[in-house]
Amino acid sequence: MKPDLIATRQAIQQGLTTSAQVAEECLALAQSAACESVFLQLTPDSLRATATQVGIHNSPLAGLPVSIKDLFDVQGQVTAAGSVVLAQAPAAKRDSAAVSRLRQAGAGLIGRTNMVEFAFSGVGNNPHHGTPKAWDALADRPAGSDPAGHVPGGSSSGAAVSVATGAAFIGLGSDTGGSIRIPAALNGLVGFKNTARRVPTLGALPLSTTLDTVCAMTRSVRDTILAHEILSARQVPASSRPLGSYRLAIARCVMQNDMDSTVEKAFERSLQTLRAAGAQIVELPLTELEELSAMMATGGFSPSESYAWHRHLLDSSAAQYDPRVSARILRGANMRAHEYMDLVQARTQWIARMQKTLETCDAVLSPTTPIAAPLRSSVAPGAERDAEFFRVNGLLLRNTSAVNTLDGCAISLPCHQPGELPVGLMAWHGPMHDDTILQLALVLEDTLRGLH
Repeated sequence: MKPDLIATRQAIQQGLTTSAQVAEECLALAQSAACESVFLQLTPDSLRATATQVGIHNSPLAGLPVSIKDLFDVQGQVTAAGSVVLAQAPAAKRDSAAVSRLRQAGAGLIGRTNMVEFAFSGVGNNPHHGTPKAWDALADRPAGSDPAGHVPGGSSSGAAVSVATGAAFIGLGSDTGGSIRIPAALNGLVGFKNTARRVPTLGALPLSTTLDTVCAMTRSVRDTILAHEILSARQVPASSRPLGSYRLAIARCVMQNDMDSTVEKAFERSLQTLRAAGAQIVELPLTELEELSAMMATGGFSPSESYAWHRHLLDSSAAQYDPRVSARILRGANMRAHEYMDLVQARTQWIARMQKTLETCDAVLSPTTPIAAPLRSSVAPGAERDAEFFRVNGLLLRNTSAVNTLDGCAISLPCHQPGELPVGLMAWHGPMHDDTILQLALVLEDTLRGLH
């Protein structure tokens, strides 16, 4: 893995390199085969202009490259959300709130990253612009890897690969059902989903106004904390709590069902490592998680809220949509007003019950996804592979989406060993526990570092 942002910023401040030199190195990576289908637009002039500003090395982000998911407004650029339907839309008149905060912190914007069309899938496919390869783009990929490559996870697919390959230090993205944590897990990165209200969504094209969360992926927890502080305009308190002072729970329930052997091995090994280091790990039934399937039986928030936004575009341009995306959006057309209101109320009551149960622990540990990344060829566009695509999509989203329904916060950390497919360990809790999750993540990362 490439050096993280904080280490690179320190090297710049020590005179070992410059922001301009790092910018050129990242641009070269962004244009290499490793980043095929990763960027929809590169902005080298903007990046170079930022990297050569006087005193930029003293800013929090030191002019270092940050990638922007094609979901966010950047002044003068078209926000197409990975689609062709919006390709001719007017350019944004101003930056989104998240992009504005990153600029103010000294980010160099390297370009717009590819994504699942309209952010509606956890797999990472895009039939219009191509699908990035996940960890296969890395030089240290496992021996015998299939040259077709594995899916990058979605919807923030390009954002993840831009960070994993070293083209960017922070990948700005969104997480409505796992769109940061899934690609983080499948690319060996750190992905943090903050409590949604922590970061404004202004200037980001919506999927679900109830669940959308603005957040980022990085190569280390300390970089994640820095990115969160910038995006949320708040400080995360420092903590000296040792691992043994945290009460960690594991839920032997739906979140551990259907694990493939790669994930099961990495997850159980991680728990053993943490226990050996003194972690308090208890089992928590969390039977409330079993209620989610019935609660979402009428379609859930994402289909209904996305249909409200897309209905006019679908009337005129349905044929231009990825059919797998339009099929999910159109599920929302049949939700009745009383069903939506019932869902809102049921979620509120469910969150209250979950918060009561979670009072007994500092965090829950789960696999981020129950399966490792499947081959791109197995879920490529084509009606004959639709059934497999939707099966994989459901599995990838299952664990992460529960946290969005909870209005909670969660972080995915790499927990695989060299030569294994990347696997993510997710630490999570309810709303407004962001600081505890981030403080714990530093300790977990340090304890698990020997595994990968």
